[in-house]
Amino acid sequence: GATIPFISRYRKEVTGGLDEVQIGNIKEQYDKFCDISKRKETILKTIEEKGQLTEELRKRIEETWDSTVLEDIYLPYKPKRKTRAEVARQKGLEPLALIILMQNERDLSSKAAKFLTDEVENIEEALKGARDIVAEQINEDERARNQVRNIFNRQAVITAKVVKGKEEEAAKYRDYFEFSEPLKRCTSHRLLAIRRAEAEGLLKVSITPNDEECIERM
Repeated sequence: GATIPFISRYRKEVTGGLDEVQIGNIKEQYDKFCDISKRKETILKTIEEKGQLTEELRKRIEETWDSTVLEDIYLPYKPKRKTRAEVARQKGLEPLALIILMQNERDLSSKAAKFLTDEVENIEEALKGARDIVAEQINEDERARNQVRNIFNRQAVITAKVVKGKEEEAAKYRDYFEFSEPLKRCTSHRLLAIRRAEAEGLLKVSITPNDEECIERM
């Protein structure tokens, strides 16, 4: 139950003379280690109960200590509510989704026509359901998520606009009424001001990557 200041001052022979900041950093890393360890246990148990835990997957999870990577690995196995993609799968549209993913078919309408049933009444509905499946598969793909994350880190743009009718109330944020800048160039004080104005309901803020490059990398 000893505090960090106490350990730093009166346990120098044990810590090797570490100061409060160094001991605090050690505690922070230890807490993260404990949190990730507990999360791994939950993930392994969940996947095992679903009968999908292979030795290779177990090894990847056990060797991962980055929480973002860990959640990316877990995402395809994570229990979720009934999604539009799942509904589409139940209607037998997954093969059509695979055709779309292959990107080799020019006449998708003729392919979609083969999937019409009592539950799938027209081509538009078939294509929409198949695209829902494609969207979910891409969202859960670890490689795709890493690609988008990297593009976001390099090219994301932060945009802010004043909420219509709030011009007078937001006067002190006037510099951000029509604001756009690469996120990596946005200084901390500007970012804090923008997010504060957003929280106050005065600015509409978006942070977006380069959509075209994201699509190309998929």
